[in-house]
Amino acid sequence: MPKNRRFFVYLMTNRPRSHVLYTGITGDLPRRVFQHRNKILRGFTSRYNLTRLVYYEEFVYPDAAINREKEIKGWRRSKKIRLIESMNPHWDDLAEKWTDIYKPEPQRNAQSAGSAPRKIPHAAEKTPRFGMTHSVAGGPSPNLPGLAKAARHGARKP
Repeated sequence: MPKNRRFFVYLMTNRPRSHVLYTGITGDLPRRVFQHRNKILRGFTSRYNLTRLVYYEEFVYPDAAINREKEIKGWRRSKKIRLIESMNPHWDDLAEKWTDIYKPEPQRNAQSAGSAPRKIPHAAEKTPRFGMTHSVAGGPSPNLPGLAKAARHGARKP
């Protein structure tokens, strides 16, 4: 039986009542908090040292989570603070004891395991022998000069 997916909208900060708040969305909240705390991904949260999870909501449907994230991001700071304090009045780190929940597995080196590194396909690579291009999905598609010429001259599809 497939595991039910869950989606989270969350707010991170660097200290209680901080001027810096970050609103995000994820399908794995413990993993995402781990990434923020350890500055694994470069960006806003690593630049401002946002390591404290102060609020989160759980959703079953991804579109509901996306809509909620957009809604919260559109709010004024004062409304976000009221939201945080409705669940977490002391701005405690809600993930303070989550270190045992998410422990990433060590990265395996593909070279040492005896397998060749994966080749990443590139969009629209031309195969000189046959005049075919490969789509992003990797399947061949014919190179039709008539369509390219029509596109250059601004012609529209019928």
